[in-house]
Parts: sequence; C-alpha cells; structure tokens
Amino acid sequence: MTYDILRFLHVMGAIVLLGTGAGIAFFMVVSNRSNDARLIAHVAGIVVLADTLFTATAAIFQPVTGYLLAREAGWPILQGWIAWSLLLYVFVGAFWLPVVWMQIRMRDLAVAARDTGAPLPEQYYRLFRWWFAFGFPAFGAMLTIVWLMLTKPSF
Repeated sequence: MTYDILRFLHVMGAIVLLGTGAGIAFFMVVSNRSNDARLIAHVAGIVVLADTLFTATAAIFQPVTGYLLAREAGWPILQGWIAWSLLLYVFVGAFWLPVVWMQIRMRDLAVAARDTGAPLPEQYYRLFRWWFAFGFPAFGAMLTIVWLMLTKPSF
C-alpha cells in the first residue's frame, strides 16, 4: 500500500510540474503578445504566485517522493534510468531557477510601466526572449523524465 501511495504522490507531482509549467508558459506568451503593460502585469503576478504555490512545492516534494518510491521498490537510486532522471532534474532546475527570477523581474517591469503609463521597456522584452528560450530545454527534459519513469529502460 505504501508503494501505491508514493507512486500516486509522485505522479501527481509530475502532473503539477508539467501542467503548471505549460499553463504558465501559455498565459505568459498570450499576455506578452498584447504588449499591454496592464494585462502583462496582472498575468505575470498570477504566474509568479502559481510558480511559488504549485511549481516550487511540487519541485521540492518530487525528489522526496521519488527517493521514497525507489527505496520502497528496491531500485538503485544512482544507477540506470533513475540516475538519468536525477541528472535531468538538476538540468531542469538549472533552467527553472533563473526563469523564476526573470518572471519576477518581468512582473516588476510591467507593473512599473503600468503605474507610470510608460511602454514596456526593452529590458522586459529581452527578459521575455530569454524566459521563452529557457522553457524549451527544461520542458523537453521534463518530458524525458516522464518517459524514463514510464518505460524504466535498462542502461
């Protein structure tokens, strides 16, 4: 029974990570296309909140449930598909942590533009391009981790 509960929690964590990440990306991209500082400030505020409440929480609990699940199943943590999953998880984190800072900075720039009636500054658009680019390798790595979890290939 413990295995089933841990597996459920681990799968739910993966769903939250992927779902929140995809949702955040969608809403940021759509709001950015408007060039409306008011809309972008509002959406970016929600994105920062969602990343804090959902993504960060799941990101912390995912390796915990993964470790407990592997231990319960008797899988070696630092070998094979689990080792690759852990390496990819660190890779994702290396992209996600700067993205969090970028989102906060983009929100603040949009809020300042909204409050002063100024257009969004070039720094906002530069950050957005970096934010957008960082999403591809991180999301691809997350999909690869899910594939590894589902197929458990032998290496």
